[in-house]
Amino acid sequence: MHKKLHRNINVIYGLAFFQSFMVIVPVIVPFFIAKGLSLADIFYLQAVFATAIVVFEAPSGYFADVFGRKSALVIGSVIHGAGYFYLNFADELTSLIIFEISVGIAASLLSGADLALLYDTQKTLQDEAEIEHSKAISQLGFFRSSSEGLGALLGGALALWSFEVMVIVQSAAAWMCLILALLIIEPPSKKSKEGVNRIQIGAVLRHLFKSDPVLRNVVIAIPLYSLATFHVAWLMQPYWEAQGISLAMFGLLWFSQSIVVAVAARFGFVIERRYGPISSLVLMGLLPIVGHFGMAWAQGWQGIFIGLLLFACRGLNQVILVNAMNRRIPSEFRATANSFTSFLFRLAFIGSGPFVGYLAQTEGLAMTLNVLGLTSIMLFVFVMLPLIQSVKAIERPVAA
Repeated sequence: MHKKLHRNINVIYGLAFFQSFMVIVPVIVPFFIAKGLSLADIFYLQAVFATAIVVFEAPSGYFADVFGRKSALVIGSVIHGAGYFYLNFADELTSLIIFEISVGIAASLLSGADLALLYDTQKTLQDEAEIEHSKAISQLGFFRSSSEGLGALLGGALALWSFEVMVIVQSAAAWMCLILALLIIEPPSKKSKEGVNRIQIGAVLRHLFKSDPVLRNVVIAIPLYSLATFHVAWLMQPYWEAQGISLAMFGLLWFSQSIVVAVAARFGFVIERRYGPISSLVLMGLLPIVGHFGMAWAQGWQGIFIGLLLFACRGLNQVILVNAMNRRIPSEFRATANSFTSFLFRLAFIGSGPFVGYLAQTEGLAMTLNVLGLTSIMLFVFVMLPLIQSVKAIERPVAA
C-alpha cells in the first residue's frame, strides 16, 4: 500500500500537469475573435464558465469528501476530455457556451480533489518519511505552471499553423487526465473505516470563519487575490496586440508568464522562511498594485515586463496562502474547503468579469488597468492588512 501511495504523489503531479497543459490558452482571445466574438463576448463566456463552477463547485467538493476524491477526479476527467472534444465542433456563441459549461463542471470536480489527495497521501506516509506539505504544494504549483508554459510554447506554434490542429492537440491532452485519474489510489481515512458520513456544511463554514482569525482572513484573501491576477490574464492578449506584438510571439510571452508563476511557486516558501510571513504578505499585496498601474502607464516591452509582477503574485498566492489554509483544515472536509475558496473566486468573477470586459471594450485597456490598480489598493487595505494584523497577533505570544 505504501509503495502505491508513494506513486500517488507522482500521479497527482502528472494529473495537475495535463490538466494545466493548455495549448489553446495563449491565443484563446484571437481564437474566439476568429469565431466572431467581441472582447465583451469573451468576458461574458468566462462569466458563464464561472457560473458553471459556482453551481457545481461546493457540491463537487462535498461529493469528493463523501464518495472519494478518486471518483471525483475520474468523473471530472471524463467531462474534461469530452468538453474539449466538443470544442472541435463549436463554431458560434451558443455552442461555445455549451463548451464553457461542460469544462466548468469538469473544473469544479477536478479542483480541490487533487490537492486534498496530495495532503492525505502525504499524511499517511508521514510516519515513514518526513515530507513537508509546503514542499508538496510548491511542487504542485511548479508542475501546473511549467505545464502552462510548455503548453503555451506549443500552442503559439500550432496557432500559426492551424487553430483546428491546435484544438485537436488540446483534446488529446485533456484525455490524458482520465488515464492518470484511474491510476490514483485513495488513501485510507476515518471515513473508509467508519463508513460514509455526511459532512455538515455549517460545521465547515464555522471552522473556516470562526475557529481562527488567520484562517478566516486567508479564506477571504485566496479568492480575491486570485481574482486580482485573473482579470488581467484575459486582457494580456489584447494588450500585446495594442503594443504591436505579433501572434507568433504570443506563445513565448505566455510561456514567460507561466515560468514566472512556476518560479514564484517554487521559491515562495524560501521567501517566507527567509524574510518572514509579514514581509511575504506585504510583497504579495504590493505586486498587483505595481503590475496594474505599470501596465497602464508604461508602453511596449516595459509594460509587458511590469505585467509579469502580477503572475509572480499568483505563484505566491498558490503556495503561501493555500498552504496556510490547508494546514488549518481537518482532512475530512479539506476538498470541500478548497472547493469553497474556488467557489468564492468564481462568484466574484461573475460579478466583475462582464464589467471589466465592457469597460475594456468601451473605454480602452489603459482605463481598465487603472481601475484594476485602484481595486488592488483597496484589496491591500481591506483584505491584506487585516490578514497581516492577524498573523502579527499569533506571532507576539510566540516571541514572548
